[in-house]
Amino acid sequence: MAEAWTGVFPAVTTKMTQAGNLDFDMIRASIDRLVTNGVSGVIVLPMLGENASLTLAERESVIRTAVETVGGRVPVLSGLAEITLDTARANAKLYKSWGAQGLMVFPSLGYKSDPRETATWYRGVAGASDLPIMIYNNPIAYGVDVTPAVLETLADVPEIVCVKEESGDIRRVTDLRVALGDRFSVFCGVDDLIVESMALGTTGWVSGMTNVWPKQCVALFELCRNEQFAKARELYRMLTPSFHLDTHVKLVQYIKLAENIVYGAPEWTRSPRLSLIDEERSFVVDTVRGAIDQLADSAWA
Repeated sequence: MAEAWTGVFPAVTTKMTQAGNLDFDMIRASIDRLVTNGVSGVIVLPMLGENASLTLAERESVIRTAVETVGGRVPVLSGLAEITLDTARANAKLYKSWGAQGLMVFPSLGYKSDPRETATWYRGVAGASDLPIMIYNNPIAYGVDVTPAVLETLADVPEIVCVKEESGDIRRVTDLRVALGDRFSVFCGVDDLIVESMALGTTGWVSGMTNVWPKQCVALFELCRNEQFAKARELYRMLTPSFHLDTHVKLVQYIKLAENIVYGAPEWTRSPRLSLIDEERSFVVDTVRGAIDQLADSAWA
């Protein structure tokens, strides 16, 4: 399944009731909506899935539900976000037993590791199972940067096949290719850098706003893959104000609210996250409705 890791892989939001319980009907419906609209894979239990706020039993139910819903149509990856290496290794094995076909592995959530420690972490997780691994590189959020130099030390680990690049520095895409060639697939991890990243040679996109507009995001990716950048820019400019919502510390609330506006999915999150209010809520609503209006008058409606 790792060979199929190209294309749009939405980081799937975990749907909840207002009381904070898992909403399995909406989890199934939202995942099926993504696959039906052409995504190439799904990643459950990412940051957008509020991974760290779910119990292990809840994570099992989300993974099993996703695998059942997808039914083999595309790969199902799971986020793996832990504090200790022992727990990460144990859960990597569990996630495989529950049907996950790959892992998107966070750095340790409890410690800002240095480069040597970071490499040891990923090597240790990779040794726990034979599942292919996507490294989640988001130094802005987690303070740990998986640089080209770190990746060079991991080039001999066959389970590590991909890096989700979210440093915010578009030059990193080229630096990775210069240093490592095509040893690792490089996925764009920032919605408002997708066209720039594709122009520099990324082969995939871990996307938040694809939860909201799967058809349009897949179309944008395919335009870039086919180097139709003039058309891509037209669609990108319609969506970029909404794509900026993917880069905020409250991206979970922002994207869930956007889903609610566009297709009625529940916006609810789990504490400590709270629903948006006042000017912040109005900003998100206005931004999303602006995109809805522009798309309605376009070829991408």
